[in-house]
Amino acid sequence: MKLAGMTPDDFNWYVGHQPNGKFPMRASKMLGFTKEKVLPGWLVPKLGNTYSGASPIGLTATLDISKPGDRILMVSYGSGSGSDAFIIEVTERINEVRDLAERTKYLLEHKPIYLDYGTYAKYRRKILKNK
Repeated sequence: MKLAGMTPDDFNWYVGHQPNGKFPMRASKMLGFTKEKVLPGWLVPKLGNTYSGASPIGLTATLDISKPGDRILMVSYGSGSGSDAFIIEVTERINEVRDLAERTKYLLEHKPIYLDYGTYAKYRRKILKNK
């Protein structure tokens, strides 16, 4: 924010790194964001830690409720590999495209897909067939 010459007051929404439920709230408070600016994209309590996908998925939930002209600060952090921050200004186009897909929180609450460990292990190639 300092590099961009901006403060939390310049943003409508903040989406941060979400390794657990406490970290994003603590980090956003340290940065000066109110809880209301964080809640729309705070998905880790419902979704769990999706690692590098956490910030972009939080962004989709935030875009689901954003209005043209809103500014979003999205910050991602990779364990030991660095951090990126994006300043996003929502355009009028959001009204055209927002409902082309189901909204993020709706999918999480009404259409969850549960993956059992056997299927996960198969996808991760942890279970191999004998030849």
